[in-house]
Amino acid sequence: MIAATLRLTHNAQELEMGIGKLIEEVAGAVAADEAVEAVDPNAGFLTKAAAAVAGFEGVNKLTDVLKEKEQEPAAYNSGDQNG
Repeated sequence: MIAATLRLTHNAQELEMGIGKLIEEVAGAVAADEAVEAVDPNAGFLTKAAAAVAGFEGVNKLTDVLKEKEQEPAAYNSGDQNG
């Protein structure tokens, strides 16, 4: 019973993380589409689609960079200039 509860909790956490990532990706795509619309109100479908893909992928890259920064050792980020 405990193992089943732990699996359900783990699955719920994965689902929650997946939904959060999807929301971020969609927000990136929408933001990129809005930016194209602001720059060129007559932009075609392919231009808007390319911007949406770039926004989607850009969010993924930004998330990866932020995760790497979080995982760097605390001493490296402390700003200690001695040594």
